[in-house]
Amino acid sequence: VECSSYQIDLAPSLDATAGLLLNLSPDHLDRHGTMEHYGDVKARLAEQAGTAVVGVDDKYCAAIADRLSQAGKTVVRISKHEALDDGLFAQGSELYRAKAGRHEHIASLEGITTLRGEHNAQNALGAVAACLAVGLELDEIRAGLASFPGLAHRMEPVARRGKVLFVNDSKATNSDAAAPALSSFDRIYWIAGGLPKEGGISTLRPFFDRVARAYLIGEAAPAFAATLGDAVEFEISGTLNAAVDHAAADSSKDESAESVVLLSPACASFDQFRNFEVRGDAFRSAVLALEGVEPIGGNA
Repeated sequence: VECSSYQIDLAPSLDATAGLLLNLSPDHLDRHGTMEHYGDVKARLAEQAGTAVVGVDDKYCAAIADRLSQAGKTVVRISKHEALDDGLFAQGSELYRAKAGRHEHIASLEGITTLRGEHNAQNALGAVAACLAVGLELDEIRAGLASFPGLAHRMEPVARRGKVLFVNDSKATNSDAAAPALSSFDRIYWIAGGLPKEGGISTLRPFFDRVARAYLIGEAAPAFAATLGDAVEFEISGTLNAAVDHAAADSSKDESAESVVLLSPACASFDQFRNFEVRGDAFRSAVLALEGVEPIGGNA
């Protein structure tokens, strides 16, 4: 069960066998006021669980892991890029378990296209830790990783047309959430915008060189255009349908081995859609309406 801070706040008696807290970054501060309060709310899921699985790649979660451990909780630390003495960690696509400084290779994500990128290594580590906590064997866990179909609206491969892949990452409602998708592909036709969040997309500058062209939609379009400036070629498409049509046309002329039309808005959806799911569904429908596309997985 995936729980937002809003849901955790409304469920003080939630008692999970394993509670996962993967990362924390500033968000929803209009509701929670401060990062400290936001972190306290998110920590409850792990705090009240039999086993607390905590990512330690940001300072907020690392402090929470230390606090829970000092309070006598069973804590499994995970890291997507740092070797740990105790816990689970990833090195590229390889997953390891560490105990008392000894490292054991436990699984590989190589070739699992639904678990592409560093952030998915973290997701996989969390899933492995939770499965181990409830008594599953490693062979069962490896089989589950290999057959994982992916999640809707989270770097979801929707369709392919020739060398162009269409990816729905509508769940990326702020810049931190958009960063994993932008870091996972090399040649991107990026659809971004919506109802802007504080900070905009300035933190995404390190990924601008991966963007062939940007297609800006919604209220955030003028501000995003100002941030992109001369660094990225862009157009203000206005609507999602227009952005899909234009990105599909432009990417079809790309001579790269693979180019990606990526919806990763870095914005809330409420200016044009009821929620991020409706926005993602609209993207999927627009893509599947294009001539010559081949749906991927369950998309039809």
